[in-house]
Amino acid sequence: MMLTGMTFSLPAQVPDPFPVIPEEEKGYLLRLYQDLHRAPELSHEEKETSRRLCRELDQLGLAYAHPVGGYGIAGMLENGDGPVILLRTDMDALPLEEKTGAAFASKVMAEREGRSTGVMHACGHDLHMAVWVGTLRFLDRFRHLWRGSILFVAQGAEETGRGARQMLEDGLYDRFPRPDLALAWHTSADLPAGSVGICPGWAMANVDMITVRVKGVGGHGAMPHLAIDPVLTAARIIVGLQPVISRETSPFRPAVITVGAIHGGTAGNIIPDEVRLELTVRSFGDEQRETLLRAIERVCCGEALAAGVPDSLAPDITVRDMFTPALFNDPSLASRARNLLGSWLGADRVVEISPQTIGEDFSRYGRVEPPVPALMLRLGTVTAEDWTSHEEAGKALPGLHAPDYLPDAGQALPVGIAAMARLIADLAAPSSGKD
Repeated sequence: MMLTGMTFSLPAQVPDPFPVIPEEEKGYLLRLYQDLHRAPELSHEEKETSRRLCRELDQLGLAYAHPVGGYGIAGMLENGDGPVILLRTDMDALPLEEKTGAAFASKVMAEREGRSTGVMHACGHDLHMAVWVGTLRFLDRFRHLWRGSILFVAQGAEETGRGARQMLEDGLYDRFPRPDLALAWHTSADLPAGSVGICPGWAMANVDMITVRVKGVGGHGAMPHLAIDPVLTAARIIVGLQPVISRETSPFRPAVITVGAIHGGTAGNIIPDEVRLELTVRSFGDEQRETLLRAIERVCCGEALAAGVPDSLAPDITVRDMFTPALFNDPSLASRARNLLGSWLGADRVVEISPQTIGEDFSRYGRVEPPVPALMLRLGTVTAEDWTSHEEAGKALPGLHAPDYLPDAGQALPVGIAAMARLIADLAAPSSGKD
C-alpha cells in the first residue's frame, strides 16, 4: 500500500481525556534512546543495557525481578482489578559496524567467533526500549485512564531466537500472573515515521536454521570414478531444493528455503569426503513447517541415493537450536488496534501490511497452552526526507539489519508511546463508576 500526502508530526489536538506527552518528557526519552544506541550489546551479553533499564524502573518505584532468563527483566505495574497485559521489549544488538554517521553512533567493538566486529542497534531494539520505558512512565503517571496490571518484560537474545524461550523456561508465567494478552512494537524500515503498520493473522515466519552434512567417498580429482563426490551431490541438493518452493508450495502461502553457505574441500584436485550446507527455512504455521522439513529430508536423501551413496553415508540433517515460531497476530486485537489508532492518527497513517518472512521470538509469549492472544505493531521510522526521496525518485530505503539504518526517533518515539498507551487504556478501560 502506498502512503502519500502524509504529515510527520503528532496531531495538534489530542481528544480528551487523553493527555499530551510533554516536550520535556520527549526530550528525556530521546536522550535515553541515544544513550542506548551508542552503547549496544550483543545477544546474551546485555548486562549494562539491562542495568540501565533497571535504573529507569527504580525511578518509578516499580518492583521487578532481574535477571530472568539471562539478563532479562520482568515485573508488574499494578493498578487495580482488570486484565493482565504483557508489554515486551528486546534489548540485544547486532554484530555490525555502524555507518549512519549519527553523532551518537556506536563505536563499540566486540569479539565474535574469534574475530573483532562492530556492534550496532540495526534492528530498532534501542527504540523499542525507549518506547517501552516511556509507555510505563505514562501509564504510571496517568493511572486514571486504565485498570489492571502490566507485566513488563525486557528480554535479551531476540536476534538468536532464544531470549523469549529463556524467559519462559525461567518461570516467567509461574513467577508472575499469566497475561490475558501480549503486546509489543517492532520498528519498520519501510513505513514513514508517524505511521503504524498492522498485519492481522500470520505476520512473521517460522525460522529454522538447518545444517546438512553431505557425505561421500574422497579421492583424487583426476580419478573421480573411484570416489563418490559430495560436492556434486551437494550441488544437486541445492538445485533440487528449489522446486520444493516453486512447484510443491502454494504461491498463496509464502515460504523460503535458502542455502546460505557451502563448506567443503581443500584443493581443486582433491575430492573431499564431506560437504556442509547451511540453510535457513521460513514458513508460516506448524503444518507448512513440517511439510518443508520433510521435503528437505526427502531431497537430500534422494539425491544421495541417486549418486550411489550407501545408506551408511546418508546425509545428516540437523535442525539447529535457533527455531523461532511464526508470529500470529490475533485478528480481533489487530482490528481493534487499527480502528482505535486510525481514529487518532488518521486512517491513512494506520495501515494494514503484508506478512514478512523475518522471524520474531515475541511469538513465544502467545504460543503457550492455553494460548495468549498477541499483537505486534509495526512502528514507522523513515524520515520525511528519505520517504519523499523514496516515493518521488525511487531511492532505496536502508533496511533492518543494515549498517546505515537509523530510525527517525524524534518522530517515532512519541507516536509509539502514545499509541501503545492508548491501546492499553482501551483494552483495560476503567469500569463505569470507578475513579
